[in-house]
Amino acid sequence: MYRIRYEKDKNYLFVDAYNMINFWPDLVKLKDINLEDSRICFIDKMIEFSHFTKEKIILVFDAYLVKGSGGKIYKKDGIVIVFTKENERADHYIERELDMIGRLRNVRVATSDATIQEIILSRGGTRISARELLAEVENSKKVTKNLQKKLKEKNLSSFDKNDIKKLKDLKNNLK
Repeated sequence: MYRIRYEKDKNYLFVDAYNMINFWPDLVKLKDINLEDSRICFIDKMIEFSHFTKEKIILVFDAYLVKGSGGKIYKKDGIVIVFTKENERADHYIERELDMIGRLRNVRVATSDATIQEIILSRGGTRISARELLAEVENSKKVTKNLQKKLKEKNLSSFDKNDIKKLKDLKNNLK
């Protein structure tokens, strides 16, 4: 099992994952069909977002109703995914981790739970709602697409002009 090690100079984003899945419109629709697919889709979105943001992302899924769950923590493509233990809610897990981290680090928590939002603020963290995180994720996609478009328009190549001419000549000779 993966163990989270908090570093002093890093920024962290804890996400109450089911809060997001129950709010983001595309995930709500998917959840109504298949919960596992909505989890996978959300994890993929957050992996993509993690490449844009400078924060270490920790997704926390409630497993408090799963009988016999001992919890699970693992890392996937740069983000940490936590499934809580039986009888442990995501907000309790996040609260405990905030106690451990202390005030030495820059921590944000994405949740729509008003109680945990108050706790976050009292412990020196900042909160972000499900709506705000969705806006950040969508904005990061737009920025990334615009960057890709600009790079494509510039027609960047690792070959210099002489190499390109040689390749074109070779291509013409093969014909």
